[in-house]
Amino acid sequence: MIPLPRHMTAMLLTRHGDTDALVYRQDVPTPVPATGEVLIRVGAAGINNTDINTRIGWYEGGAWAGAPLVFPRIQGADVCGTIVATGPGVAPARLGSRVLVQSCLVSLRRGNADIWLGSERDGGFAQFVAVPAEDAHPVAGSLTDIELASFPCAYGTAENLLRRSRVVKGETVLVTGASGGLGSAVVQLAKARGATVVAIVSAAKMADAAVLGADQLISRTAAPSAVLGRDSVDVVIDAVGGPAWPDLLEVLRPQGRYAVSGAIGGPLVSLDLRRLYLKDLTLLGCTAQSREGFLALIGHIERGEIRPLIAQVFPLAEMARAQVIFAEKSHIGKLILVPPH
Repeated sequence: MIPLPRHMTAMLLTRHGDTDALVYRQDVPTPVPATGEVLIRVGAAGINNTDINTRIGWYEGGAWAGAPLVFPRIQGADVCGTIVATGPGVAPARLGSRVLVQSCLVSLRRGNADIWLGSERDGGFAQFVAVPAEDAHPVAGSLTDIELASFPCAYGTAENLLRRSRVVKGETVLVTGASGGLGSAVVQLAKARGATVVAIVSAAKMADAAVLGADQLISRTAAPSAVLGRDSVDVVIDAVGGPAWPDLLEVLRPQGRYAVSGAIGGPLVSLDLRRLYLKDLTLLGCTAQSREGFLALIGHIERGEIRPLIAQVFPLAEMARAQVIFAEKSHIGKLILVPPH
C-alpha cells in the first residue's frame, strides 16, 4: 500500500455566510478510518443545492438534521473515489475498490436521526474522506470518477422520490425543475421505470432539456393545468415549491401522489385543504434514503439505464466560483469538483 500523506488539501466551511466562508487549506490532517470505516481517495465530488443551503444557514438549525452545524466542516455529499485504507474490522480485500458513497449514511441511522455526508460529518470536498464501509458501495463500468460523482445525492434522492411515490410503468409523472441535478435524475429514472414523463423547465433551457428524454416539455412560466388539463397526471415530483405550487395539485388525478424533496422556488406554499381531501391525494416529504434504493441506483448505472449529465468541471480550489455559477441556474446537469492528486 502506498504511504498516505499526513495532511491533505480540503475546502473548509468555517461559518455560515457567503462564499468567503469557504477556506482552501493544504494542511488539513488526513482522516484515519475508525473501526468499520474505509478511507477514500476522492476522485471527484459533485455540487448540490444543499451545499449552498448549508453554507448560508438555510436549514433549520443550520444542518440537514436540524442540529447546529459543527465548524469547520468539509462539505460534499457526492463522492466517487478509491478505497486506500481500511479501519479495524474491514476486510483488507476492499483496498483498491472504486466506490460510490451513499450521501445518507444509513449505517449510522439511529431512530429517526439521519447522518449526512458533508453535513453531520465531513464529506468529499477534499483529497480524502473517511466513511462507514457499509455506505461505500463498489461500482463497475467504464464511467469516469467525474461522471460517477454526478449520481449519489441527486439520483439517490430521485430514486427515493420515485420509490416513495410508487411510480410504475404506464403512469404519467410531472417533474418540476427538470433541468437541475435532481430533476434531470428523476426524468431519467422515471423513464427507466416505463413512465410517461412531463418535464417543467425554463424557456431558455427548453432546447437543451430535450436530451433528458422527457415525453413532453413545459415552460415553467406556464400553468401546468392550462397545458395538460386538470386531473391529468398520476404523480408530481417537486423540487421547486414557490408561489406556483397550488397548480401542481390541480393536475393530479384523484388518488394521485405528490412527493417533494426541495424548495428552490420558495419553502412557503398555499394549500387549499379541499383539494387535498376531495381528491384523496397523498403528499410525501422525501429526504431519508434506504440502502435498497441506493443499490438499485447502482444497478441502473451499471446496466447503462441512466447517464451522467456533466455541465462543467472545476478544480477544488475554484469551489467558490463554481457555487456562484451553480446559483445562477444557467446550466443543465451537474457541476463537479476535482481535488488535486
